[in-house]
Amino acid sequence: MKKHLKTALCLIFCIILPLSISNSVFSLSKLGSSGAEVREIQTRLKKWKYYDGKIDGIYGEKTKSAVKKFQKNNNLTVDGICGKKTLAKMGIYGLSNDSSSSSAEQNLIAKFISAEARGESYKGQVAVGAVILNRVKHASFPDTVSGVVYQNGAFDCVYNGQINQPTTETAKKAAKDAINGWDPSGGAIYYYNPKTAKSDWIKSRPVVSVIGNHVFCK
Repeated sequence: MKKHLKTALCLIFCIILPLSISNSVFSLSKLGSSGAEVREIQTRLKKWKYYDGKIDGIYGEKTKSAVKKFQKNNNLTVDGICGKKTLAKMGIYGLSNDSSSSSAEQNLIAKFISAEARGESYKGQVAVGAVILNRVKHASFPDTVSGVVYQNGAFDCVYNGQINQPTTETAKKAAKDAINGWDPSGGAIYYYNPKTAKSDWIKSRPVVSVIGNHVFCK
């Protein structure tokens, strides 16, 4: 009896193990993959200027190369594979209306505020968060929070890794207030610190408001 039971358990294990391995392997997009997730990856990478190929849903060498560039700029393992961490950085969580996605967006805004406006007044922190949301609504920028934050070359805090530092509690509250509609920036889509900004172009933009060390403009 024990021998038959042992044999049965071995058979069950041999069936279940390959299935679990298969599920883990195909739960990410990589070279050779195809489908809706790949199209979404290509669409976002194209908006962020990493990818210049066709949005065809086929994970070819061009897509892999673009993913590797994105990973390098966002302090991820540079393997050209879109696993959970890479997809999360891209803001790909599934349906855009699902609660986990909304929560992830709020957390990302909070991380951004913490990195970009740590030390600023509470009003100044909310204003920085509002700029992200204003860009999402603006035709000249990506239409997702992650797209705006991780747009290639847009923000130093992404490039230097500051966005990955622990998020302050104040920044978390400021992100929530910005999402709920408070916009101390006055509808700004840019901001800069006049003491450190080197770009003459940004300084030529119409100023909307000045809060703390930041000038907010359109």
